[in-house]
Amino acid sequence: MSFLIPNAYAEAGGAVASQPGGGLDFMILIAIMFAVMYFMIIRPQSKRAKEHKRLVEALSKGDEVVTTGGIVGKVTTVGDNFVQVEVSEGVEVKLQKQAVTSVLPKGTIKGL
Repeated sequence: MSFLIPNAYAEAGGAVASQPGGGLDFMILIAIMFAVMYFMIIRPQSKRAKEHKRLVEALSKGDEVVTTGGIVGKVTTVGDNFVQVEVSEGVEVKLQKQAVTSVLPKGTIKGL
C-alpha cells in the first residue's frame, strides 16, 4: 500500500537556531506599519476633524446647512453650543453645532 501514501522520512540536520538580526527586522516592519497607519488613517482623520471644527466655528445666521440626520435648513440663531435651524416656514429645530455636517451655497434651499 505504499504506492498510495508516500513515506515521510526525517531529514538529518542540526538544531534549529534563530537567525541573528531577526529582532531588528521585526522593529523595522513595525515602524513601516506605523508609518502606513499614520499616513493612511490618522493624518486624514485629523485633517477632517480640523476642517469640521472650522466649519462649526464659522456658522452664522443665514447659512444654509445640512445636518448629520440629513435635515436641510437655514440657520436663524447661533449660540455657543447650539444652533437653531429653520426647516420650513415657522418650523425651527434646535441642534448641537456638531450636528452640522456641511454648509450649502446660498439659494440651494429654494432650488429643492
